[in-house]
Amino acid sequence: MSQLALLGGPKTCTEPFVRWPQWGQGELDRLTEALESGYWGLDSKLIDEWEQRFARLQSARYAVSVSNGTVSLMVALRALGIGRGDEVIVPSYTFMATAAAVLWCHAIPVFADIDPGTFNLDPESVRNCITPRTRALIPVHIAGCPCDMDALCQIASEHKLAVVEDAAQAHGAVWNGRGVGSIGDIGSFSFQSSKNLAAGEGGMLTTDRQDLWEICTSLKNCGRWVGGAEYEHQTLGNNFRMGAFQAAVLLAQVERFEEYFKQREKNWAYLKSALADVPGIELQSRDPRVDCHALHLLILRFDSEKFGGIPRETFMKAMEAEGIICRPGYRPLHHEKGFLADAQAFLRGLALPDYEKCHLPATDRVCRETSVWIRQNALLGSTTQHVEMISQAIRKIYRSLSELRNWSAA
Repeated sequence: MSQLALLGGPKTCTEPFVRWPQWGQGELDRLTEALESGYWGLDSKLIDEWEQRFARLQSARYAVSVSNGTVSLMVALRALGIGRGDEVIVPSYTFMATAAAVLWCHAIPVFADIDPGTFNLDPESVRNCITPRTRALIPVHIAGCPCDMDALCQIASEHKLAVVEDAAQAHGAVWNGRGVGSIGDIGSFSFQSSKNLAAGEGGMLTTDRQDLWEICTSLKNCGRWVGGAEYEHQTLGNNFRMGAFQAAVLLAQVERFEEYFKQREKNWAYLKSALADVPGIELQSRDPRVDCHALHLLILRFDSEKFGGIPRETFMKAMEAEGIICRPGYRPLHHEKGFLADAQAFLRGLALPDYEKCHLPATDRVCRETSVWIRQNALLGSTTQHVEMISQAIRKIYRSLSELRNWSAA
């Protein structure tokens, strides 16, 4: 049995993961097309083409491109009429932008707990958060794994709430036969560099409702109304437009999308099988109604008690020494100083939840003990080489628990 790399032994993973983002001649050709068109923003046919292509990918009637996947959430909430004093239910286990978008509308984020297996919103926790001031909820498809949209949309329907899907990580994901982003009222996507469709920056809104498409289009284009005069402004919008160069890159990226999607799924399935007999390590759970998981992240669920009692941080240090970079993932927003301070500033004069006393046991445990993230390019490649090395590294650590405990105690 080889010694742990942390203790001086050889690394398990000696080959770097596939570079991300990927690019090639397709991107160069499309960028040249954008450059030579002379339309680098407004009136670019490439932007129109990308919106139509992405709407088809997510099975939505309409798509509205924007400058990033943060302002997309704010535009969605404004389009739905969310404003000062309204409550919007969100997970605390998410990127700051989900809650920040609510604050920027001067609405009140209300945190619901998550399912400890999927890391997605727990519908029963959502139900318990509803008050007479609740106007909307934002399910976040964590790592590209669709939330229980049947239950969440049923709750929303019962209480006449809007649903904004935060699908920043969920390009191509499908829940129960429907593309995410087309199930709620509006879906929000990101094309930031780490995403499975990447353009450096960029975002998209999807919807089946023409009225919301028109409002979102106006809000992201300085308040100009669809079909109106150039300087006719029917609302206070902003310049949140996507540029033609981002659209050009994305039109090339999407040509490889299905191939990479299949690679991630194949390698995820291999790893799930390879780790089936390792105590204390499981992959992110999937509801049987998940038809397609986008696998933007490879998320491990670490159980210290079952994995020999070592802390998660020790496990991640051992993995890093073996050549596999891991991260703990999100910090709970209800304890995040930046959120707490800005919530008070944005919502001065309103009665706010006592965020630091939120009872979110699953969220707190996942953030403190459970989640281990590995970047999605670990799942890329035409062979199972990298996931085999991940499995071998985990098994090597498990076989060396006694030595690892001694190291940790020293």
